[in-house]
Amino acid sequence: MSAITISRQYGSGGNVIAVRVSEILGYRILDRRLIMQAAAEAGLPEQGFVDISEQEFKVKGFRDRLVELIFGPVLSHKSAPPKLSWGGLEAQMDADWFVELVNATVLSAYQQGGVIIIGRGGQVILRDKPGVLHTRIEAPIETRIQRVQQAEGVNEITARQRIDEHDQASARYLRQNFKVQWDDPLLYHLVINTGKWNMESAAHIIVEAAKITQAVPTA
Repeated sequence: MSAITISRQYGSGGNVIAVRVSEILGYRILDRRLIMQAAAEAGLPEQGFVDISEQEFKVKGFRDRLVELIFGPVLSHKSAPPKLSWGGLEAQMDADWFVELVNATVLSAYQQGGVIIIGRGGQVILRDKPGVLHTRIEAPIETRIQRVQQAEGVNEITARQRIDEHDQASARYLRQNFKVQWDDPLLYHLVINTGKWNMESAAHIIVEAAKITQAVPTA
Protein backbone atom coordinates (compact mmCIF):
# COMPACT_ATOMS: atom_id res chain seq x y z
CA MET A 1 0.00 0.00 0.00
CA SER A 2 1.14 3.57 -0.62
CA ALA A 3 -0.71 6.79 0.05
CA ILE A 4 -0.12 10.37 1.11
CA THR A 5 -2.71 12.49 2.88
CA ILE A 6 -2.43 16.26 2.66
CA SER A 7 -4.24 18.58 5.04
CA ARG A 8 -3.76 22.23 4.14
CA GLN A 9 -4.71 25.70 5.23
CA TYR A 10 -6.37 27.77 2.54
CA GLY A 11 -3.72 29.78 0.74
CA SER A 12 -0.86 27.64 2.05
CA GLY A 13 -0.13 26.13 -1.37
CA GLY A 14 -1.22 22.62 -0.42
CA ASN A 15 -2.98 21.93 -3.71
CA VAL A 16 -0.01 23.10 -5.78
CA ILE A 17 2.30 20.92 -3.72
CA ALA A 18 0.00 17.91 -4.11
CA VAL A 19 0.03 18.27 -7.89
CA ARG A 20 3.83 18.48 -7.92
CA VAL A 21 4.16 15.41 -5.70
CA SER A 22 1.81 13.50 -7.99
CA GLU A 23 3.96 14.47 -10.98
CA ILE A 24 7.13 13.24 -9.29
CA LEU A 25 5.72 9.98 -7.92
CA GLY A 26 3.09 9.28 -10.57
CA TYR A 27 0.37 9.11 -7.90
CA ARG A 28 -3.28 9.87 -8.55
CA ILE A 29 -5.00 12.68 -6.66
CA LEU A 30 -8.25 12.25 -4.77
CA ASP A 31 -9.75 15.58 -3.73
CA ARG A 32 -13.13 17.25 -3.30
CA ARG A 33 -13.12 18.41 -6.92
CA LEU A 34 -12.86 14.83 -8.18
CA ILE A 35 -15.56 13.57 -5.83
CA MET A 36 -17.99 16.33 -6.77
CA GLN A 37 -17.22 15.89 -10.48
CA ALA A 38 -18.14 12.23 -10.22
CA ALA A 39 -21.31 13.08 -8.29
CA ALA A 40 -22.35 15.69 -10.84
CA GLU A 41 -21.73 13.36 -13.79
CA ALA A 42 -23.76 10.67 -12.06
CA GLY A 43 -26.64 13.09 -11.56
CA LEU A 44 -26.26 13.48 -7.80
CA PRO A 45 -27.00 16.86 -6.21
CA GLU A 46 -24.38 18.36 -3.93
CA GLN A 47 -27.04 19.11 -1.38
CA GLY A 48 -30.55 17.98 -0.64
CA PHE A 49 -32.17 14.58 -0.85
CA VAL A 50 -32.79 11.92 -3.44
CA ASP A 51 -35.95 9.87 -3.76
CA ILE A 52 -35.47 6.24 -2.67
CA SER A 53 -36.63 4.97 -6.06
CA GLU A 54 -33.75 6.81 -7.74
CA GLN A 55 -30.99 5.97 -5.27
CA GLU A 56 -29.85 2.58 -6.51
CA PHE A 57 -29.29 3.84 -10.07
CA LYS A 58 -27.63 7.04 -9.03
CA VAL A 59 -25.40 5.48 -6.40
CA LYS A 60 -24.17 2.87 -8.86
CA GLY A 61 -23.54 5.58 -11.45
CA PHE A 62 -21.65 7.66 -8.92
CA ARG A 63 -19.56 4.69 -7.79
CA ASP A 64 -18.65 3.65 -11.32
CA ARG A 65 -17.80 7.17 -12.41
CA LEU A 66 -15.70 7.83 -9.31
CA VAL A 67 -13.80 4.55 -9.74
CA GLU A 68 -13.06 5.46 -13.36
CA LEU A 69 -11.94 8.98 -12.46
CA ILE A 70 -9.62 7.73 -9.71
CA PHE A 71 -8.28 4.51 -11.16
CA GLY A 72 -8.74 5.01 -14.91
CA PRO A 73 -11.08 3.32 -17.41
CA VAL A 74 -8.83 0.28 -17.92
CA LEU A 75 -8.78 -0.72 -14.26
CA SER A 76 -12.42 0.11 -13.64
CA HIS A 77 -13.57 -1.99 -16.59
CA LYS A 78 -11.23 -4.95 -16.11
CA SER A 79 -11.66 -5.45 -12.40
CA ALA A 80 -14.53 -5.37 -9.96
CA PRO A 81 -15.30 -1.94 -8.51
CA PRO A 82 -14.12 -1.36 -4.93
CA LYS A 83 -16.59 -2.67 -2.38
CA LEU A 84 -18.02 0.36 -0.68
CA SER A 85 -20.41 0.49 2.24
CA TRP A 86 -23.53 2.52 1.54
CA GLY A 87 -24.91 2.62 5.08
CA GLY A 88 -28.23 4.43 5.43
CA LEU A 89 -29.19 3.91 1.80
CA GLU A 90 -32.63 2.69 2.80
CA ALA A 91 -33.35 6.11 4.29
CA GLN A 92 -32.27 9.33 2.65
CA MET A 93 -29.02 10.47 1.10
CA ASP A 94 -28.16 13.16 3.60
CA ALA A 95 -24.89 14.69 4.78
CA ASP A 96 -24.02 11.70 6.99
CA TRP A 97 -24.57 9.32 4.08
CA PHE A 98 -22.28 11.36 1.86
CA VAL A 99 -19.54 11.47 4.52
CA GLU A 100 -19.71 7.69 4.84
CA LEU A 101 -19.49 7.34 1.08
CA VAL A 102 -16.43 9.60 0.94
CA ASN A 103 -14.81 7.64 3.79
CA ALA A 104 -15.32 4.40 1.88
CA THR A 105 -13.90 6.00 -1.25
CA VAL A 106 -10.77 7.05 0.65
CA LEU A 107 -10.31 3.49 1.93
CA SER A 108 -10.77 2.09 -1.56
CA ALA A 109 -8.22 4.51 -2.99
CA TYR A 110 -5.75 3.49 -0.28
CA GLN A 111 -6.28 -0.19 -1.05
CA GLN A 112 -5.41 0.44 -4.69
CA GLY A 113 -2.28 2.38 -3.64
CA GLY A 114 -0.37 5.20 -5.29
CA VAL A 115 -2.77 7.97 -4.29
CA ILE A 116 -2.63 11.44 -2.77
CA ILE A 117 -5.70 12.23 -0.68
CA ILE A 118 -6.33 15.94 -0.19
CA GLY A 119 -8.52 16.73 2.78
CA ARG A 120 -11.72 14.75 3.43
CA GLY A 121 -10.38 13.43 6.75
CA GLY A 122 -7.82 11.15 5.15
CA GLN A 123 -5.43 11.66 8.05
CA VAL A 124 -8.03 10.15 10.39
CA ILE A 125 -9.59 7.52 8.12
CA LEU A 126 -6.14 6.09 7.37
CA ARG A 127 -4.59 6.96 10.72
CA ASP A 128 -3.45 3.41 11.57
CA LYS A 129 -2.89 2.12 8.05
CA PRO A 130 0.64 1.07 7.07
CA GLY A 131 2.44 2.79 4.22
CA VAL A 132 0.63 6.13 4.61
CA LEU A 133 2.35 9.48 5.07
CA HIS A 134 0.19 12.12 6.75
CA THR A 135 1.21 15.70 6.00
CA ARG A 136 -0.07 19.14 6.82
CA ILE A 137 0.73 22.34 4.92
CA GLU A 138 0.61 25.68 6.73
CA ALA A 139 1.81 29.24 6.20
CA PRO A 140 1.70 32.58 8.05
CA ILE A 141 -1.58 34.43 7.60
CA GLU A 142 0.11 37.36 5.84
CA THR A 143 1.62 35.00 3.26
CA ARG A 144 -1.70 33.26 2.72
CA ILE A 145 -3.55 36.55 2.24
CA GLN A 146 -1.05 37.66 -0.40
CA ARG A 147 -1.34 34.36 -2.25
CA VAL A 148 -5.15 34.43 -2.26
CA GLN A 149 -5.14 38.03 -3.45
CA GLN A 150 -2.84 37.17 -6.34
CA ALA A 151 -4.59 33.94 -7.29
CA GLU A 152 -8.18 35.19 -7.03
CA GLY A 153 -7.82 38.88 -7.79
CA VAL A 154 -9.48 40.07 -4.58
CA ASN A 155 -8.62 42.71 -1.99
CA GLU A 156 -7.07 41.99 1.39
CA ILE A 157 -10.37 42.01 3.30
CA THR A 158 -12.01 39.52 0.92
CA ALA A 159 -8.93 37.30 0.93
CA ARG A 160 -8.93 37.18 4.71
CA GLN A 161 -12.65 36.37 4.77
CA ARG A 162 -12.21 33.49 2.31
CA ILE A 163 -9.33 32.10 4.32
CA ASP A 164 -11.39 32.21 7.51
CA GLU A 165 -14.39 30.57 5.83
CA HIS A 166 -12.37 27.75 4.28
CA ASP A 167 -10.35 27.06 7.41
CA GLN A 168 -13.43 27.06 9.62
CA ALA A 169 -15.23 24.68 7.26
CA SER A 170 -12.28 22.27 7.23
CA ALA A 171 -11.94 22.37 11.00
CA ARG A 172 -15.69 21.83 11.43
CA TYR A 173 -15.68 18.83 9.05
CA LEU A 174 -12.97 17.08 11.10
CA ARG A 175 -14.54 18.03 14.42
CA GLN A 176 -18.07 16.96 13.56
CA ASN A 177 -17.30 13.76 11.66
CA PHE A 178 -14.14 12.49 13.37
CA LYS A 179 -14.05 14.22 16.77
CA VAL A 180 -10.53 15.56 16.24
CA GLN A 181 -8.94 18.98 15.99
CA TRP A 182 -7.93 19.78 12.41
CA ASP A 183 -4.63 21.41 13.44
CA ASP A 184 -3.54 18.76 15.97
CA PRO A 185 0.11 18.07 15.02
CA LEU A 186 -0.15 14.54 16.44
CA LEU A 187 -2.32 13.58 13.46
CA TYR A 188 0.61 14.11 11.09
CA HIS A 189 4.05 12.75 10.36
CA LEU A 190 5.10 16.03 8.81
CA VAL A 191 4.01 19.67 9.11
CA ILE A 192 5.49 22.02 6.50
CA ASN A 193 5.49 25.83 6.72
CA THR A 194 5.46 27.20 3.17
CA GLY A 195 6.40 30.57 4.56
CA LYS A 196 9.82 28.96 5.05
CA TRP A 197 9.89 26.51 2.11
CA ASN A 198 8.90 27.19 -1.48
CA MET A 199 6.43 24.84 -3.21
CA GLU A 200 9.05 22.82 -5.07
CA SER A 201 11.12 22.23 -1.95
CA ALA A 202 8.03 21.28 0.05
CA ALA A 203 7.02 18.78 -2.64
CA HIS A 204 10.45 17.13 -2.56
CA ILE A 205 10.39 16.95 1.24
CA ILE A 206 7.10 15.04 1.02
CA VAL A 207 8.43 12.77 -1.71
CA GLU A 208 11.49 11.82 0.35
CA ALA A 209 9.38 11.34 3.49
CA ALA A 210 6.99 9.11 1.52
CA LYS A 211 9.88 6.89 0.45
CA ILE A 212 10.92 6.47 4.07
CA THR A 213 7.33 5.77 5.11
CA GLN A 214 7.09 2.90 2.63
CA ALA A 215 10.20 1.30 4.11
CA VAL A 216 9.39 1.69 7.82
CA PRO A 217 6.50 -0.22 9.47
CA THR A 218 3.92 1.84 11.35
CA ALA A 219 4.79 2.08 15.06
